[in-house]
Amino acid sequence: MSARSSKPHEVVERALELSRADGCVVIADEQSTANLRWAGNALTTNGVTRGRTLTVVATVDGKEGTASGVVSRSAVTPGELEPLVRAAEAAARGAGPAEDAQPLVTGVQRSPEFTEAPAETSSAVFADFAPALGEAFARARAGGRELYGFANHEMVSSYVGTSTGLRLRHDQPNGTLELNAKSPDRTRSAWAGRSTRDFKDVDPAALDAELAVRLGWAERRVELPAGRYETLLPPTAVADLLIYQMWSASGRDAVEGRTVFSKPGGGTRVGEKLTDLPLTLRSDPNEPGLESAPFVIAHSSGGDQSVFDNGLPLAATEWMREGELRHLTTSRHSAGLTGLPVAPGIDNIVLDGGEDRSLEEMVANTGRGLLLTCLWYIREVDPASLLLTGLTRDGVYLVENGEVTGEVNNFRFNESPVGVLGRATEAGRTEKTLPREWSDWFTRAAMPALRVPDFNMSSVSQGV
Repeated sequence: MSARSSKPHEVVERALELSRADGCVVIADEQSTANLRWAGNALTTNGVTRGRTLTVVATVDGKEGTASGVVSRSAVTPGELEPLVRAAEAAARGAGPAEDAQPLVTGVQRSPEFTEAPAETSSAVFADFAPALGEAFARARAGGRELYGFANHEMVSSYVGTSTGLRLRHDQPNGTLELNAKSPDRTRSAWAGRSTRDFKDVDPAALDAELAVRLGWAERRVELPAGRYETLLPPTAVADLLIYQMWSASGRDAVEGRTVFSKPGGGTRVGEKLTDLPLTLRSDPNEPGLESAPFVIAHSSGGDQSVFDNGLPLAATEWMREGELRHLTTSRHSAGLTGLPVAPGIDNIVLDGGEDRSLEEMVANTGRGLLLTCLWYIREVDPASLLLTGLTRDGVYLVENGEVTGEVNNFRFNESPVGVLGRATEAGRTEKTLPREWSDWFTRAAMPALRVPDFNMSSVSQGV
């Protein structure tokens, strides 16, 4: 019998039956992907893949505490299931007491669809998108542009079963579109990206038209030196900055004095104002269009994530409310250590509370400044201040008297997301966006554009 001929929920049940540990968590992730790639106004490749990953968490109670062992493997056949369970148990018995040990989550929790077949994607997800893309190729060709890019759609059905009786399941669709338009001589380039659940809300014609405008802006080139400039950050760039801020918002690390959210002299900055703008940063598993798992799915422990929390219900959480820091991420264990409320990470992020203004309207209200397209190659410089560095790419434009007057050179920037929030003087309309730098790891975001009066372009970059 092949690995895929056995149903995911049956694999979970069988692994739990085989377990001899004091506690056991089994996660079966059934994944399917469909993709399209194109270059020079023509499709180049397309394909569909499928796979399964099984994770077994064994917990063993000892005199000095509870130990855990975690083993994950792909394409596990029925004959390999028992060795996988035994490997997790051996890892637990060979480990010392787990620092994050907690009782496994209990309660009557069962997803009605737990025994149903996994959701799957296929090339049919592109049924309307592909013809529209073909039409965009024709328009681009006629307009002297070349389109490059890819569309990817993934569906992951996660089945979580525990020895305490939890039987949970979550289906997570995840679609991304990245589109580059280039001039035939490749001296001008513009990028646009979109996040989508099903490709029904993506319009290739509108994206191509947007990129055509930017390539037109780039016909005039202006060289600018490094310095601090009034800068309009589009939603994609704001998402890249605030996703990294969220990843760095560990409650435990803050209490231990290691992050930008640590209070000088001890404690955390919870309760402090991070910005004078009435902005709220939040996550919600049920956010329309950005839905994510409503319970913890943890394949490993680390930071403020714990395998002992698998199945723990997730609720809407405000990380910042009207500019005030309200929560930092915690597991049950780190919440107990720090005295902070339990607030596990959630797989989406929304910043709202800005004005109902489009990015175009913000440009029209700019005397002189820069308009970014996106950020790229972001790296951390200093965790204590959350100073990040990175590059601009695929178009930085000069705005003069409310109009874009040309393209300028790329820059390396040095900025902290917390500093950017603190100095921002205007936030626009919140909209779904795709972070460019973190799109392989995090796609469910909704952000406004931000106006920052003194964004630090620390040096000129030759990147495109």
